[in-house]
Amino acid sequence: MTPASISEKTLAVIMGGGAGTRLFPLTKERSKPAVPLAGKYRIVDIPISNCINSGLRRIYVLTQFNSTSLHKHINSSYKFDTFSRSFVEILAAQQTPSDSNWYQGTADAVRQNLRDFLQHPYEYFVILSGDQLYRMDFGEVLKQHIDNKAELTIATLPVTRELASDLGILHTDAARNITRFDEKPTDAALLDSLRIPAELLRELDKPEDAELFQASMGIYVFNRQTLIDALDNTHVDFGKHVIPEMIKKARVQAFIYDSYWEDIGTIRSFFEANLLCTSPVPPFNFFDTTAPIYTHARFLPGSKINGAQIKQAIISDGCIITDAHIERAVIGVRSYISEGTTIRNSIIMGADFYDVDNAARGGAPDVGIGKNCVIEHAIIDKNARIGDGCVVTPEGKPDHMDGDNFYIRDGIVIVPKNGTLPAGTWI
Repeated sequence: MTPASISEKTLAVIMGGGAGTRLFPLTKERSKPAVPLAGKYRIVDIPISNCINSGLRRIYVLTQFNSTSLHKHINSSYKFDTFSRSFVEILAAQQTPSDSNWYQGTADAVRQNLRDFLQHPYEYFVILSGDQLYRMDFGEVLKQHIDNKAELTIATLPVTRELASDLGILHTDAARNITRFDEKPTDAALLDSLRIPAELLRELDKPEDAELFQASMGIYVFNRQTLIDALDNTHVDFGKHVIPEMIKKARVQAFIYDSYWEDIGTIRSFFEANLLCTSPVPPFNFFDTTAPIYTHARFLPGSKINGAQIKQAIISDGCIITDAHIERAVIGVRSYISEGTTIRNSIIMGADFYDVDNAARGGAPDVGIGKNCVIEHAIIDKNARIGDGCVVTPEGKPDHMDGDNFYIRDGIVIVPKNGTLPAGTWI
């Protein structure tokens, strides 16, 4: 938890990401931070909750694509005392007299809003990615940053050699001063030179001969003047451009985070992270009451199970499930699942409304999952209408394809938001 004297001087900035092409079609009608997560949350709830639990209550979310649902979620979820100076606000890309372009990258997004950030006497800026699943106390990061008189602190994650070649790798001395940055290094000799020093491994309670490397988590703490200096150029991205340059001319330190962290910016990683939450003791625990994850309070009734076989599943609020078989699945809010249906290794995102007025006039199925369906390795997005007797599975199909009202990405079938599968459809 950040001391009040520091939290009042700190602004948190959450990067909402670009068009979210890696999460398409989940981002077809919404921004990446607004994608539903673990049944009842949104992706953006993770970094916002980490900030709130850390005592940081002045938060901007930067976005530019399909931001309507994100605006609605933020406005309905995060309301602070009228007499406090706390806020969670969205800053969407806009044309100004000095810049008519959309955000060109992470650094450019911050640069375009820098004049707004600097209107208040913030001394520290915590810049976060908006598509990661983790739980971190930013108070600890700020404390190290201030105690060590750093100008820029970068959160890093120890990773194996196998993972290092897909990430941005930072090298530090034993005092955690960052001396080098390499993007996705593959050369064996280069990787050897980037290993975490033995002295630092001892501090982390790791074997001194462990082949571990520090990967950038895309989490930064800047001093005020350091951020101004870092963006006094045309660089568009923090990871590719700003960080390598700042290492050469500023005191840059690593904050080493050694716990669960997952980038959920792709369909496969998003799918697996969701299903991992159904484990008896998942690596990311939404049941942690010491650092809860906040979201929109919907005031829905408890879910009703009219006979079902359920094994290793998350059942969210307001669902009605009748004589279904559900195994290793995430069932989102207001989900209707009819009798005889089997759901395995899938995410059902639920609905934004109850279809009580039979909105599906004209012969389309009701919102929800019909009778005697089989759904495996799939994501059924919100408000989807799945008719009776449908079979949804990627078996025997390519890992990537666009079908008739469905998509396959990373070997996972996705029925998009508001999509309809007529009765008897086989995918």
